[in-house]
Amino acid sequence: MHKPLIDKYGRHVSYLRVSVTDRCDFRCTYCMAENMTFLPKSQVLTLEELDQLCSAFIARGVRKLRLTGGEPLVRRGIMDLIRDLSRHLKSGALEELTLTTNGSQLATYADDLARAGVKRLNISLDTLDHQKFAEITRRGRLEQVLTGLQAAKEAGIGIKINAVALRGQNEDEFSRMLAWCGQEGFDLCLIETMPLGDIDGDRTDHYLPLTVVRERLEKDWTLIPSNHVTPGPARYVSVAETGGRLGFITPLTHNFCEGCNRVRITCTGTLYMCLGQEDHIDLREILRENDPAALDAALDRAMLLKPKGHDFIIDRKGQKPAVSRHMSMTGG
Repeated sequence: MHKPLIDKYGRHVSYLRVSVTDRCDFRCTYCMAENMTFLPKSQVLTLEELDQLCSAFIARGVRKLRLTGGEPLVRRGIMDLIRDLSRHLKSGALEELTLTTNGSQLATYADDLARAGVKRLNISLDTLDHQKFAEITRRGRLEQVLTGLQAAKEAGIGIKINAVALRGQNEDEFSRMLAWCGQEGFDLCLIETMPLGDIDGDRTDHYLPLTVVRERLEKDWTLIPSNHVTPGPARYVSVAETGGRLGFITPLTHNFCEGCNRVRITCTGTLYMCLGQEDHIDLREILRENDPAALDAALDRAMLLKPKGHDFIIDRKGQKPAVSRHMSMTGG
């Protein structure tokens, strides 16, 4: 048995998020610059390397694995990787294999995902207004996403909708989205915009505290404190009128770091111990040296670097992102 991954604060790292690509078919305004320069293929881990790396973490006690991007379902051969990783579900070493996706490719892949053992998906969807959707994503079509959601639902996959709260863009839609999620049987999770990456704009213009959003929602809905807990950072309430759940991810108004059990790997094999910190370890070269002992030692070093909390702040004076890398690079 390999020893578990325990950081210097005694937190057991049991949740790994892996970006399988930095590419995406959308260019969401809070996530990417409009004209992105993507990585050359030689810098991106192969599917075999991604499998090897994920398996090394699973051997060290990771129980939940989330594949992200960019958009993970635009990665060529992605279903081969998912099917290979599903062996850890069958063995019992892994409790859950899931994805965060924009939903654009779900009509094609929903049935295959279900057959591979994917039981839940997080779908990034910030608006139900067709024009606003096109504006926020810069190139997406809402109809395509809604078709994909229906395909996933019919395949028996549970859905959680992730919506980033954007002042002046979608702040008047959350009551409608909550009603829609209740009708469809989806959970809804609202997220404060995070200061990551240069996105060609002043992020402070769109920052909307979720304390404000919650106060507005409570005029229309009865929100009941919930004991529901997931490996992620959301805090949940139950919605009395629909029986559904509503989550809040508040990196700026309420630090969620005290129980953090997560680390992230970029598509280049860089391990970040915190979404809001720059400390990292390059695992790509270690992987390519094919030295399992060196990889294990690198994971032990990483646990010593995992910080107690992030440094997120919306900086109105400097107007600089807290972290220079884009969310699409790190993985959502």
